[in-house]
Amino acid sequence: MFDRSKCDLCGDCLVKCLYVNYDSEKAVQEMTALIEDREAEILKECITCVACNEYCTKGANPFDLICRLQEKTNALRVPEKLASWFDRMPSMPSGMVRGAPDKPVLSLCILEQGLPPGAIEGQMFDGLTIVKGGEYFCYIPYVHIGRESLIKQNAQKFVDKLTGLGAKEIVLLHDDCYSMLTKKIKDYNITVSFKPIHIIEYLLNYLGEHCKSITKVGKKIAYQRPCGSRYTPAKEQMLDELFELIGVERVVREYDRAKALCCGFLPVRTNPKRGLEIQNRNLIDAKEHGADGMVFLCPMCLMTLGPTSQALGLAPIYLTDLCRMALGEKSIPA
Repeated sequence: MFDRSKCDLCGDCLVKCLYVNYDSEKAVQEMTALIEDREAEILKECITCVACNEYCTKGANPFDLICRLQEKTNALRVPEKLASWFDRMPSMPSGMVRGAPDKPVLSLCILEQGLPPGAIEGQMFDGLTIVKGGEYFCYIPYVHIGRESLIKQNAQKFVDKLTGLGAKEIVLLHDDCYSMLTKKIKDYNITVSFKPIHIIEYLLNYLGEHCKSITKVGKKIAYQRPCGSRYTPAKEQMLDELFELIGVERVVREYDRAKALCCGFLPVRTNPKRGLEIQNRNLIDAKEHGADGMVFLCPMCLMTLGPTSQALGLAPIYLTDLCRMALGEKSIPA
């Protein structure tokens, strides 16, 4: 939620934006217009990556204001086909695969169809109870089409559904689910009675306990950071520890960490020329800094950027598959 008391109109959040070219004066003008509920250019230029929330060191959450006004003004002009696709997410078939009662539950949200074959198979996931489908949809993706109100309306329902599983710990495959349970619900005064575990934390803990089974992967990779990670950036340290543990080098490049570029999911559908430019900037940066693979956490990012990554000679690898390679369960790309 945007906190006006924490915004000092420094403009840094928009000056640092990688998708517009604002100086401090322009950025302050834009933020002032937003705060005063006036027309602002950024409402149309924003690609909904949430980065400005991370750039704001005061915790004002400027993206939350942008998102609310995008919905009010319909500034994004999302194509009907794309909006309808989002609206089908809550009604996607749900299901449960029961596992051992002493093991955590793994929630896939609505992303099962976007996972590569075998992504949640093998020893790391053996015996876990797996839940999936629209009943476990976190609604956070609606920020990408400027409909934040649906997140608020359905937040309690999402929490209640997971609470009803009776698990002490629930592992979240989807970064957005973790963001909802650890960040967004604070805006809605909702409490969570179970412990949300990010998939990165789960993988790190499992591999740390089975480090004798690890064979170092020995690859240089670039990481495609999901937009949802902007809500909870502290887990970057865990990711670095995971990469070190399994023997991959995360190349140092321009568009990573706080300066990560989005996968282009929204712009390639609303402004293809702009979307492709963002994707090319991202992948060429990875290639030029020595990466031979592109590692993905978000299945939507993998579906959006994976084919182009492959075409440029950057093997697209889902994060759990990378860990399965270290355990000898999947072959390492040449």
